[in-house]
Amino acid sequence: MADLSQQNWKQQLDNDSQAVIIDVRTADEVAEGQIEGAVHIDIFGGPAFMQAVEQLDPEKSYYVYCRSGNRSGQACAIMNAKGIAKAYNLIGGVMSWEGPLV
Repeated sequence: MADLSQQNWKQQLDNDSQAVIIDVRTADEVAEGQIEGAVHIDIFGGPAFMQAVEQLDPEKSYYVYCRSGNRSGQACAIMNAKGIAKAYNLIGGVMSWEGPLV
């Protein structure tokens, strides 16, 4: 897992052909807006979250965020434990995001 600043996270994401954005917030939080193209996998989903992580392609790169960066950091650690080497946490989460939300 790597913790990346918004600038580094965005720059690396833009240059990564294997990139997948993952939003680990709750459905209510996602309803307020999310980063364009993000896949929603609620970290509080318990077994559903674990099943979703186990179905991810370990060859891809995952750019993970939540509201503040805490839950996404936990999600990245879980992803690493499940064999996903390229999981990148957005420091400060969506609260620090300066781009548009959809």
